[in-house]
Amino acid sequence: MTTATESTDVVVIGSGFGGAIAAYHFAAGGARVVVLERGPWLKAEEFEHDYKLGSSYTRVFDFVVGDGMSVLSGNCVGGGSVVYFATMPRAPRFVFERHGSIGRRMWPASISRDNLDPWYDRVAEALPVTRQSWDRVPYAGGLFAAACAHAGRTANPPPAAVDLDECVNCNWMMAGCRFDAKRSLLLNYLPAALAHGAGIRPLHEVQQLTRNDDGGYRVHYRIIDDEDYRILHESGAIDAKLVVLAAGAGATPVILQRSEAALGPMPHAVGRYFSGNGERLNTAVFDEDRVREVLGLSRPGGHAYAAYQIGRGPTVASWDRLDGRLPEYERFSLEQLYFPPGLGTILAQAPGAADPSWFGLPKKEMLRRWQSWLTIFTMSEDDNEGVFGPPPETGNAHRLSMQMLGDGPLRYRPTPNTWRGWSLADAEVKDILERDGLARVAPWTNDLVGAYTVHPLASCRIGDDPATSALDDRHELRGHPGIFVTDGSAVPGALTVNPALTIAALAERAMPGMVRAAQERGVAVRYGAPAPGAGTAARVATAQTA
Repeated sequence: MTTATESTDVVVIGSGFGGAIAAYHFAAGGARVVVLERGPWLKAEEFEHDYKLGSSYTRVFDFVVGDGMSVLSGNCVGGGSVVYFATMPRAPRFVFERHGSIGRRMWPASISRDNLDPWYDRVAEALPVTRQSWDRVPYAGGLFAAACAHAGRTANPPPAAVDLDECVNCNWMMAGCRFDAKRSLLLNYLPAALAHGAGIRPLHEVQQLTRNDDGGYRVHYRIIDDEDYRILHESGAIDAKLVVLAAGAGATPVILQRSEAALGPMPHAVGRYFSGNGERLNTAVFDEDRVREVLGLSRPGGHAYAAYQIGRGPTVASWDRLDGRLPEYERFSLEQLYFPPGLGTILAQAPGAADPSWFGLPKKEMLRRWQSWLTIFTMSEDDNEGVFGPPPETGNAHRLSMQMLGDGPLRYRPTPNTWRGWSLADAEVKDILERDGLARVAPWTNDLVGAYTVHPLASCRIGDDPATSALDDRHELRGHPGIFVTDGSAVPGALTVNPALTIAALAERAMPGMVRAAQERGVAVRYGAPAPGAGTAARVATAQTA
């Protein structure tokens, strides 16, 4: 059944950082805004503390297995902010000068770390983002910091969007925060957009865009079943004068590829230059006696450590290799990370065992000691080698299960450059954690699902060269005026750090130009709303650059 076509000023596709920020500013500026979100809308009390199939975590995640790369992303109102670990560093200065696979600067000339800083400030005020003190760092972070110090490395608590007074260190952040301690978009930009009249519609999966005779766009969607995501219900369409795509780097290019038959040729870079943010994971199993003897650590109850499950996301990072003087592909960050049971347990390899070691008796013994684990997360510089093949008939993947799991069109073959970064990072982790017999370390296996990322980027990236970028530096899709992209797919390449704050800062930076484009298309809207919490400090700073 097809419903009658509606009309509005702006349709925003996706409700993560890129979508929520756009929805808020357009609504606060007076535009009529509709947000279409593929996933469900859950409240804090609905986030469950288990990893059973059919529980809340399978509803709010999207895990798509590609050919050589798998992508884990958010699938809910609030997008990735609901399931992220809220680690919010700014990208290092050298990132904006990267050449990557094209041999010249990837980023637009108009964007640098200096002129993005005011937009970082605005997001940090809105969430807000704060730096954690050492006395609030949980056991796993303290263990990593002590190991770094023992190995002559430095470590720091990264900035985070977490209210530590509300956090109970339950380490269920990845399944959504029941205590509203994690500052997801459910607590700031989205309620502010609703207060200004925006409509948010969950379980609406956008399939394609078509162009109307007046130069606007028609957004075509299907309703997703709230229990079995393989089932699509009625279809519908909304006409809009301007469209903001923010469905994520694994879905935005697929929607545009599917729309090409109606809209006309897409830029060459749509669905190309995908980056997994150079991500890789290592799991260490610590010798509790050596932790006590070498590092002098202990905690109540007589344990030296045995606290992998206590805490919250990454609380300590080592940034020694974020040095712009190093060659490209040799720069990376390391973060202590809690990856919950399930996928992390399956992909962890037993250190020292014969390959393959993700199953068998050594793995069984490794699982027995899971409280003594430490997972180290690498973010390095890859070669943007991911390419999306032909889009599936609907959605961004062929759904294999009722929720979460799908088979997608992404193909990824790591280049020697990417492998160099991974190998250097693996060696660094091994040197830090195996020193003096503290632990034994092994990287996660790539045998099952290929490489993997929780921070997909660059599949519709901004840039100055039309041959290698899908968007101009205003985030407008080349050749298709009135379509903008503000999610992680717009980021040109790997950032060597967690990307949420950069994605959000770029979306904030794009807003003045997007508002002007809407005005030129007949939308009665203005730019200038304060931060969602009514703060003004960052607004004053960014007003000078808007």
